[in-house]
This record gives sequence, structure tokens and C-alpha cells, in this order.
Amino acid sequence: MSGLTISGVTVRYGGVTPLDEVSLRFEEGVCGIIGPNGAGKTTTFNVLSGFAVPAAGSVDLDGDQLLAVPPHRRARWGLRRSFQQEQVIRSLSARQNVLLAAEHSRSPVTSVDAALEYVGLRDAERPGSALTMLERRLVELARCVVGSPRLVLLDEPAAGLDPAESERLLRLITGIPERTGALVLLVDHDMDLVRAACGVVAVLDFGKRIAYGPTAEVLASPEVRRAYLGVEEDET
Repeated sequence: MSGLTISGVTVRYGGVTPLDEVSLRFEEGVCGIIGPNGAGKTTTFNVLSGFAVPAAGSVDLDGDQLLAVPPHRRARWGLRRSFQQEQVIRSLSARQNVLLAAEHSRSPVTSVDAALEYVGLRDAERPGSALTMLERRLVELARCVVGSPRLVLLDEPAAGLDPAESERLLRLITGIPERTGALVLLVDHDMDLVRAACGVVAVLDFGKRIAYGPTAEVLASPEVRRAYLGVEEDET
């Protein structure tokens, strides 16, 4: 069965359990993981990318056991990730930043120009220190689509952007599955972005899954509105 299946994943740090037997299933396109701060969203990404080792559970993508792949080999396997705090190296040019990602993923150098063209980044020879916030976000997105990604993890990619810039990023994010065939998982607090980009979303709260399904239905759920959006049910 194709798609990403996360089964019973538990992560413990001493007496803290940021993920508690979480099971999720994402099949295709752009899917979302939302929840309040501390819900376990970034921990989920850390498990997928190898920064956290779960105490229990499994992760399967298209028949491959992802947790069996050593963290340093997951980029070559096809995993790409952006972070809440952008990771552009300021002393390198935009092109060199993307080239580093290509080298770690064993992607051909020719794919770098294709990735930069996709995100529409002009003058890719400028150093990271001379790029605007939007341009740095575009560099990160180019690093996520370089080569042949299979799973793209985007952790708050629109942070720091204005509405027009977020709209541009939205168009690029929603185009990734068709361009590359990759499954995209999006974590963001911008509900307009999540609503427009994601076909389905999962909601985490205190390390537990509390909702999953089509985005519009999940965001309208009273439980989700209470836990995440801070909206109480009307008294009757």
C-alpha cells in the first residue's frame, strides 16, 4: 500500500512524552499536521528525519521501513526537510546552498538549476546574507525539491512572510507533488495556508492525535476549535 503510515509512535524524554502512541496515515498530495505549541508536531518531524528515536512504533513509506534507514542516509533515500528557523548558510550563495542539499542527496548537479527555476529565485549567485526573508524561504524550498524527493517535511515555511509572499509560497508547495511525486507534510500555524494547501490534516494535542480527516471537516470540529483554535462552543 502506498503512502506514509505512522503506527503507534511514542517518544519519551525522561518523564516527558511528546508523542504518545500516535498513529497517522497520509496517502498523497499535501497533508497537514497542526496543533498548539508543544503538541508534538516538530517531534513527529524529528522522528521521520532521524533527530529523535522513538521508544515504540514504526513508520512505513511505500513499503520501506523508514526507521530502519540510518539518519545520515535518509536524504539519499529521498527525505527532505525545512525547519522553523531557516537554515540558509549566509556565507554561501543561494545556488551553493541548494548544491549542498543535492550533494547530500546524491542528486545530479543539473537538478540544482531546475530547483532554483521552480521556485523562481533570480540571481542565485548572491550570498545568503544578501537575501530577503522570502528569498531565503525560497532557497529552503529549492533544497526540498532538488533531485528526486519522496517525502518533503515543511515546518512552518511561511513564518515571517506577509500575505502576498505566503500566497506565492502556497502555489509552490501545492505544486510539489505533481512536479516530483513526493508526499508533502506541512506544519504551520497559518490556518489559511493549511486550509488552502492540505487535503487532509491531523491534529495533535499533548502528544495525542485528537482529530484526522478532510481539512474543512477537521477545522470545523468543536474539539479541535477548543483545543487548538481556543474557541468555546456556544452555550445553548
